[in-house]
Amino acid sequence: MLIDILSTRPEVFWIVIGLIFLALEFAITGFFIFFFGIGACVTGIVCLFGAPGVNLQIIIFLTVSVLSLLAFRKMIKKAFFFAEDEESKNIENEFTGKNAVAITDFDSSFTGKVEFKGTSWTAKANAPVKIGQIVKIIDKEGITLKVELKND
Repeated sequence: MLIDILSTRPEVFWIVIGLIFLALEFAITGFFIFFFGIGACVTGIVCLFGAPGVNLQIIIFLTVSVLSLLAFRKMIKKAFFFAEDEESKNIENEFTGKNAVAITDFDSSFTGKVEFKGTSWTAKANAPVKIGQIVKIIDKEGITLKVELKND
């Protein structure tokens, strides 16, 4: 069935597939399906003006998709998702340099729990920390805060 569609109306097939890929980009994170949508649309346009065989259509699709991915992904992601990167930096800055309170004694690997802005966080220190001590947040890695004892 797929071969029949590709040989009778390949431009329709490729453009529909391209539009599906482009729509899927909104649902799936990572920003790479977009380029396969571009590859499918370009293949559809080539089929509209010529009559390449099925093998050549697949080669055009894969070549355009991979080349556009390699050439433009970083540039487009930076242009369109720059604000997101700035926002994540601001979130990180919200933690760094702030104080938290140890709500557990830290174990022998200097891991314990702290409270920051009303939320309990897993924390890692470079020295023993006792319950109730004030610590300074020096970094955030995922959902773990790196802390050090606050020097008053």
